[in-house]
Amino acid sequence: MTTINDIVLIYFEDQPFSFARVEDILPDSKKDWYHIKLLLLQIPLETVTWILKDAYINGDEFTMGGKRMRLGKVVAPDENDFMEDENLSEKEKPETSDKQTEGGKVVSLSDRKPKK
Repeated sequence: MTTINDIVLIYFEDQPFSFARVEDILPDSKKDWYHIKLLLLQIPLETVTWILKDAYINGDEFTMGGKRMRLGKVVAPDENDFMEDENLSEKEKPETSDKQTEGGKVVSLSDRKPKK
């Protein structure tokens, strides 16, 4: 369920359009409809208020101006997912060629700065 301070991805005609943070959700005078205030995470920042059913806030498709729209709640990956990748057995790990591991050189960016 999408709530205040959640990040959502706005889909426009099935294409990701913009990220937004849910700022507020207030009931409308019509039953099961809500005013959802979104902070669009783009440049410049912009807030919009849409009147949507709770089902639309939670990911069901709706139309706006005849165009298909959808909100998808963004969930951060679980930290354990990263740990599982590190704990893969040797045969499950992707193979790297010797060319990738040999002959590499670390270059310090501070050494490349022009000296005053």
